[in-house]
Amino acid sequence: MALKVGDKAPGFSLKNQDGTDVSIDSLLGQVPLVIYFYPKNFTPGCTAQACSFRDQYQDFTDAGAKVFGISADSVASHKRFRAKHNLPFDTLSDQKNKIRRLYGVKNELLGLLPGRETFVIDATGTVKMRFNSMMAGKHIPKALSVIKGL
Repeated sequence: MALKVGDKAPGFSLKNQDGTDVSIDSLLGQVPLVIYFYPKNFTPGCTAQACSFRDQYQDFTDAGAKVFGISADSVASHKRFRAKHNLPFDTLSDQKNKIRRLYGVKNELLGLLPGRETFVIDATGTVKMRFNSMMAGKHIPKALSVIKGL
């Protein structure tokens, strides 16, 4: 069942680019979160999306939000991706797509490509935005607008 606006976001724990467990459970209900799922490190659209989040990262943190990117890439791939593009936020490895399924993120392009979806979760742990678009550049302004409105 897909997560909807108004639902409580489920907690989870994944390894970040350094192999450290990051527990979203401990952040839910504490601070606003932006969690974006993307298809694959180092692809043009995913790189553009990550770099756009990087370029607007200060705006998100000024609003008190934490940003996390999630894909099925390995911890090592996330480490290289984050370092190459100077990403200031954690990239999390969901190699078995367990969290992608938990959040109801569907595949795109006839089921061949993992979907690109962004969630904004407020400080009470409630989903305030769910945005699905393969157009990478549209995610950042939508998420930032919602975060600023919290």
